[in-house]
Amino acid sequence: MESILLLEDGKVFTGECFGASGTTTIGEVVFNTSMTGYQEILTDPSYKGQMVTMTYPHIGNYGINTEDVESVKPRVEAFIVRELCEVPSNFRSSESLDAYLKRHGIQGIQQIDTRELTRHIREKGSLPGILSSEGLSIPEMNERLKQHPHLEGRDMVQYVTTDKIKTWKPEVPKRWYYDKIVPLTDRILHVVAFDYGIKHNILRLLRSFGFKVTVVPASFTAEQVRKLNPDGLFLSNGPGDPAGVHYAINTVKALVGETPMFGICLGHQILCLALGGETYKLKFGHHGSNHPVKDLKTEVIEITAQNHNFAVDPESIRNKGMRMTHLNLNDQTVEGMEHEDLPLYSVQYHPEASPGPHDSLYLFHRFSELMMNAS
Repeated sequence: MESILLLEDGKVFTGECFGASGTTTIGEVVFNTSMTGYQEILTDPSYKGQMVTMTYPHIGNYGINTEDVESVKPRVEAFIVRELCEVPSNFRSSESLDAYLKRHGIQGIQQIDTRELTRHIREKGSLPGILSSEGLSIPEMNERLKQHPHLEGRDMVQYVTTDKIKTWKPEVPKRWYYDKIVPLTDRILHVVAFDYGIKHNILRLLRSFGFKVTVVPASFTAEQVRKLNPDGLFLSNGPGDPAGVHYAINTVKALVGETPMFGICLGHQILCLALGGETYKLKFGHHGSNHPVKDLKTEVIEITAQNHNFAVDPESIRNKGMRMTHLNLNDQTVEGMEHEDLPLYSVQYHPEASPGPHDSLYLFHRFSELMMNAS
């Protein structure tokens, strides 16, 4: 079945539909440079509102398994690939990528030139697009696209956050880096994790340090948090523009200085805004598992996984008690910050993803130390 992708600037790509068919999807089109990990990308809640293009040409080789998901279902609006592997080969696979997307109602398109699409996005920036396999004309698609709001200023967190308080209890997988972790204290430290679109591996890592982890909705108030009496607060990753999540910013602002805080990705940006800083939209964002980040304290270069379209303005935090701790070597953007006096720190990249030789678990270790020192 034919599928058509139309970008906001009029660029058209025609390919073959896979996954859900006979439907129309709208979202911001971005590209991801990872060569593996498509299952984690599909289920990352930070991709809500976006259609993801994979730059690696052959996708679906190892199918889908039940262990490597980052949330309970795919979160992307649509999936764009050069060539779909229809017969996966892996002993862990339980179904094909095509069947998985079809089961969850997610549309895909293949047999398009993803190199051309990626170069177009790099030149023009991330663009809203509409993907249709239901036979709409270009004028009809263009009219629907015009009526769809952009991501800037929108609250996308509301679509991916939990609707109730819950304790994270799944068993921690037996992997080499978990075996090396030893809790720093016999006392169980209680972490309240704000779910702005939290990834499962973040929760696994928090549990692996021996923490009791209570996951709360993004709309949880400061007073509700205080009643839980946590040792520390974790601010999670999530989708969209941080400036659109006013309630989360206000809650974090009210809790600053009361308990240690650690933020990742959107949580990093929300912490910045809560302290009076500013964020801005990147031209085409950072999406991939090969971004070099320099730790300004140790001068170690980490190869990191990233997924975000917004960044912290470094000038806006200089007089807010924050200092930059990590720097993106590709474009010199802020990748980490910490408070000069308070136990607050955050990173823009995903330290739990471990794409390179340095897996950044020291950031979780530091969270333990801050909570112990504050108690």
